[in-house]
Amino acid sequence: MHKAVVLLSVLATCLCVPPRCEPGDEALGRCRVPGKEKLQCMDMVLSYCQDVPYSQTTFPNLVGQQSRPEAELSAEYLLLSVLHGLLNGECSPDLRLLGCSVLAPRCQAGAIRKPCRSSCEAVRRSCAHAFEAIGMAWPYFLDCDRFFVSDEEGCYDPLAQLRARQDVVFANISDGGQTTVLQFTYHSNAQMFSILKKTAAKCPQISRTYSLGRSVEGKDLLVIEFSSKPGQHELLEPEVKLIGNMHGNEVLGRQLLIYLAQYLCSEYLLGNERVQTLINSTRIHLLPSMNPDGYEIAASEGHLFNGWTSGRANAQNLDLNRNFPDLTSIYYNRRRFRRFRNDHIPIPDSYWMSKVAPETYAVMKWVRSVPFVLSASLHGGELVVSYPFDFSRHPHEEKMFSPTPDEQIFKQLARTYADAHATMSSTNTDRCGASFARNGGVINGALWYSFAGGMSDFNYLHSNCLELTVELGCDKFPAEEELYPEWLRNKEALLSFMESVHRGIKGTVKDTDGNGIKGAIISVKGIRHDVTTAEDGDYWRLLNSGMHIISATAPGYAKVAKRIRLPPNMQRVGRVDFVLKKAPVEPDLDYYSIPELDNYERFDPFNQFEQYGWAEPAEPNEERTEKPWWWAYFSQQGMSNPSWLLRNY
Repeated sequence: MHKAVVLLSVLATCLCVPPRCEPGDEALGRCRVPGKEKLQCMDMVLSYCQDVPYSQTTFPNLVGQQSRPEAELSAEYLLLSVLHGLLNGECSPDLRLLGCSVLAPRCQAGAIRKPCRSSCEAVRRSCAHAFEAIGMAWPYFLDCDRFFVSDEEGCYDPLAQLRARQDVVFANISDGGQTTVLQFTYHSNAQMFSILKKTAAKCPQISRTYSLGRSVEGKDLLVIEFSSKPGQHELLEPEVKLIGNMHGNEVLGRQLLIYLAQYLCSEYLLGNERVQTLINSTRIHLLPSMNPDGYEIAASEGHLFNGWTSGRANAQNLDLNRNFPDLTSIYYNRRRFRRFRNDHIPIPDSYWMSKVAPETYAVMKWVRSVPFVLSASLHGGELVVSYPFDFSRHPHEEKMFSPTPDEQIFKQLARTYADAHATMSSTNTDRCGASFARNGGVINGALWYSFAGGMSDFNYLHSNCLELTVELGCDKFPAEEELYPEWLRNKEALLSFMESVHRGIKGTVKDTDGNGIKGAIISVKGIRHDVTTAEDGDYWRLLNSGMHIISATAPGYAKVAKRIRLPPNMQRVGRVDFVLKKAPVEPDLDYYSIPELDNYERFDPFNQFEQYGWAEPAEPNEERTEKPWWWAYFSQQGMSNPSWLLRNY
């Protein structure tokens, strides 16, 4: 008898004919004959699915769970119950309602009605980044092809009522949903990653996210970029970077850059001409947190209990703003040469013998790979903009005016930020930052206090980039209620600062055949600091108004000089192009006698940083030695481990 039943079942499977039920199977829900037997619909019994747009469900559900107890004790149902907390409210309740449509399917007229594939695909497009941010795979039971069907197959939209309620809430918004409502609260690292990726997904035509590398504890150093062509350098388009949270307990800059990313995306979509012009003519890179490990320490103490230094350093207890190569000392030592070169100073091999933080390494590599023109590092603890040099020209003087050759343009750039800030340039001596009131809220870094190994000095002496340090306020970890007022104080300053990259001149250096010359040297008479051309021969030189003599030269080419005049209040950057003719050039013996001049391309010569590479994916059947932080939600419940939540499985 049993053999006959088995044979019939096999034949039925092969011929696509429903198998014959054994006695009692139908009552247990193990065997139903479509078209002949109706399903037994029951009231919705799963507590986390009470707000679905239907009242009747049935078992087994779409993943084969036979009963309510089996469903409630499953990892799938547990995931629905904790998703809001895991994703910090991201995509909630959309994901939960979508999951309920599979785990507690709609039962109507004695049959299961499946959810729409289009609804699932829309949620996955919007929410996949949230799972990526916490290192979790997209849940298998939300497979849009497997458990969802098309409109032609008679599906229903499990999110229809939710969308209708949202439409009522936003009925008075006339921008088609393009406005982003900024949440002026502190964001965890996972929330920050999620917001940045969601912003890039909202504005894919002008933005993308990418990682510079990882922190000591393995967190992404995530950058969001804005450009008319994200992911590529456009000829003559200047590049700007803003870096926050270099010191983990100085948190306001981190929040401001998160808000700025959302603002740029929304305002571009809404047609804000100023924002559109900025993004269409500039490539902008925002790194909200250079020190995510330190931030977690500071955030664990919170605003009321955070000390002046808790979380300042990275997880190796290294101050990142003292961890860069000390090129300033090399610059001071080279002044004895008649024509010493004080730009693009190589990193000495001795630097790599010391402890170099992976965060520092990632930023140095970033600076070397992108032709940045302008940069700001956002800090906290005072209210002032400081500019290089940060290291005193006399090693025993802790407060000594130590200007760069670009003192005037640095000061003007600092003034741009301070004057656009609501209070930074105020002469009120009772305010935060009152000690800088007589200077209008700007100061030379070494005159304030001297230190070596700073990021701003490194940018100036190793690349074409001019970087300022912006101290945003006296409270390193302000209360949440201060976040909105601080955004209002700094928004115009941030925009004005980025716009100031279009100050001075730009152009191309080409040979007589029209080919761009990489690495050509652009000099300004009277300013002993040169810039070099990028990959395609384009360059940018930040300058104040006035008369300037600009020259271009490259090895094997004759030098060309031009006199230009930049009028006051010039609204657009000047265009100065050069065409160089090939000519034999006699070497300057003094120039070539400078030690280490030919070592610029040497970077990490001892390969010290392979340890910070991405871990290799596990083999298909190999147990991973390290589990994500959220694994404890499931491993402590006594259920079978849901390996389907792990990426690379």
